[in-house]
Amino acid sequence: MHNSTAQALLFDVGGVVVDIDFNRALRAWSAHSLLSPDELKRRFQFDTAYERHERGEIEAHDYFDHLASTLQLTATREDIASGWNAIFVAEITATRRLVEAARTTLPCYAFTNTNASHLACWTRLFPEVVAAFDGIFASHQIGLRKPELAAFEHICRATDIPAESFLFFDDLPENVHAASEAGLQAVLVRCPADVARALRGLGCNLGDR
Repeated sequence: MHNSTAQALLFDVGGVVVDIDFNRALRAWSAHSLLSPDELKRRFQFDTAYERHERGEIEAHDYFDHLASTLQLTATREDIASGWNAIFVAEITATRRLVEAARTTLPCYAFTNTNASHLACWTRLFPEVVAAFDGIFASHQIGLRKPELAAFEHICRATDIPAESFLFFDDLPENVHAASEAGLQAVLVRCPADVARALRGLGCNLGDR
């Protein structure tokens, strides 16, 4: 739920401002795997190693070695990295423009579960997305990831903005729930219209967006 008291906005990136598709990584890796495409997809998991990589607890080469073992990849680390970064489809331009419009009224931050390789890739591919925010909190840089409550607490301390004064947007229900548990107002995003609706509820002038 949200109301008209938000003093700042916090946006997820993947699935909200940038379209991502992990199937693109699997397709790239299939040429280097001893497994069938179906088995490759079954074995790829957002597992403990994935989460540790997103917290910056292990480096990319360690995670890529984990992928090579789990997915039976004969690829080089460079090939694995290429597939890993193939997940980025395009910016979600409608939402990026909504962020830009809202930012004329309220500070806008991004909070993304990511890793050094992905961050370097999408910030290069989508410079207008980067420029739309006052700051970007990346999980591997702060050592915390959604849906950990401590991650939201960290952002509130870093920005000196009370939790209840943030309105958070994410496409995953577990992250929206966690943000609410941490005291933030939160919106589940399924499409740009969900973002627009919430921003209009705050009185943001979106023009014809």
